[in-house]
Amino acid sequence: MTQPVSGKHPKGLFVLFFTEMWERFSYYGNRALLVLYVVNVLMMSDEYANDGVYGSYTGLVYLTTLLGGYVADRLWGNRRSVITGGFLMAVGQFLMFFSASSYENIPLAHTIMWVALVFMMLGFGLFKPNISTLVGQLYPEGDRRLDAAYTVFYMGINLGAFIGPLVCGGLGNQYDANGQAVKEAFKWGFASAGVAMLVGTFAFIWLKNKYVVSPTGQGLGILPNNATKDPSASETTATSLKHVATWGVITLACILGFKYVLDFDWIGSFIFGVAIGVAGLIISDRSLTPTERGRVMVIFLSAFFVVFFWSAFEQAGSSLTLFAERNTDRAFQLNTALGNVILAILAVAGILYLFLQRIMEIPTELKRVFATLGIGALVIAIYYYIQGTRYELKEIPSSWFNSVNSMWLILVAPFLSQLWSWLGKKSVEPSSPKKQAIGLMFLAGGYLLIAYGVKDRTDAASMIWLLAMYFMHTVGELCLSPIGLSLVNRLAPARFTSILMGVWFLSNAVANKFGGKLGALLPSKGPTHFAGYTINNLYDFFMVFVVLSGAASILLFLLSGWMEKRMGTVK
Repeated sequence: MTQPVSGKHPKGLFVLFFTEMWERFSYYGNRALLVLYVVNVLMMSDEYANDGVYGSYTGLVYLTTLLGGYVADRLWGNRRSVITGGFLMAVGQFLMFFSASSYENIPLAHTIMWVALVFMMLGFGLFKPNISTLVGQLYPEGDRRLDAAYTVFYMGINLGAFIGPLVCGGLGNQYDANGQAVKEAFKWGFASAGVAMLVGTFAFIWLKNKYVVSPTGQGLGILPNNATKDPSASETTATSLKHVATWGVITLACILGFKYVLDFDWIGSFIFGVAIGVAGLIISDRSLTPTERGRVMVIFLSAFFVVFFWSAFEQAGSSLTLFAERNTDRAFQLNTALGNVILAILAVAGILYLFLQRIMEIPTELKRVFATLGIGALVIAIYYYIQGTRYELKEIPSSWFNSVNSMWLILVAPFLSQLWSWLGKKSVEPSSPKKQAIGLMFLAGGYLLIAYGVKDRTDAASMIWLLAMYFMHTVGELCLSPIGLSLVNRLAPARFTSILMGVWFLSNAVANKFGGKLGALLPSKGPTHFAGYTINNLYDFFMVFVVLSGAASILLFLLSGWMEKRMGTVK
């Protein structure tokens, strides 16, 4: 089936958008509950929750993308990797359900939790880099819609990330009359995350053959990427065993250095050591031409600065969630008919659907599903009106603040996508490195804003400060993350596409583990220390992120000219 020639994005983009939306629902729904579950149910410390569990899990999750990229490039192809990864993540979420069901036996619940997280790590590694790679393959080489496509795809990611914490948090993050977390509720939040993962996986299986195709109509991701390259091409994937062994030794030395010299834990030492070893292995590959090596260097340098962004940004699921629970005034009174709530959700979904229909083709099969769901929601709303069912909300669950960033992104992404397209037509669009530097500066501005909001306060801070901070972070995220995915697709040699997509996510692994260590600096039980700086209160804590991200932004601006030269015609 050949894709129709149209100014809109192809139907395959919506299929990937829809699949990724449900995966993000599952991941972020789980993420919104994880730290709260460890602290309130497993009764562990803040430090263990932020660094030992959250930082280690989210770091290792992104580390497995290297394995997923390798499997797709050499063995399975993108499609099979996505499907297998989806099912593994669903198994992990249902194991989290069993962990939360065993909360009265804390050692058992703790053990099941780590088994569940291992399943989700492996599944994520297979799923994430490969579905992102498929987006780039939908378009012909040089198509200027690619940045816009990744921004739209990123809106799908954040639509799932918006809904997931609301649903999973609404089911799992409940409080009793004394304001204590209801331990029995967490299992239902994890179960809903598992169901969401199954929905996304089965949707991909259903629609992939018809719509996930190239501009010429060929199925994408069916064969391993190294099986699709021209055998007569000058590129070669040969890497000597000596070369691999050398970098293996260097990697081991780095791991031991982080552990015994810098006193990191084993998981952090492994993540940071592997990041250095893999980067060295790829950049020194003998098959790279000088031009390719220069472009790969740009990918690695961009990934380095991404570490500073995500280590600060990912506090949303750890220290900022605890800040929302303990230091934020979450009182919010809402008493209305449940039918009104359903109709409001239906109206928002309708507006979003109309927008998406304007910018990309939507498969007929999914149009029918959406129409059926819309009619069903309308019937349910009428039923609740007749029954007189009420919806009451006295305070906002702390887990719901994990959705604020995504809410802003859904609202802002369409405008920023159009801005990049308009600037591109005027030939004044900033290069990818400059966009990323702008993103880091917005991140620093967000933390500066909330630092001001908590300075010299002794009572709970207003929710307005969190909402404003997340708005700044959202603009920064849109400048950095989808642009980075597009950059990898445009700069990576074809035979290294999925592996380098994995390397891009490897920077997220380093960032998340580093972010876990930074989150552990939260002064919940007295002063903490970082690089000679004493953190006595929340203002001091937030200023750490202002300095780190602000300095990274300035340095990236200074290096952007050097990077642009090595990017060549790719901007």
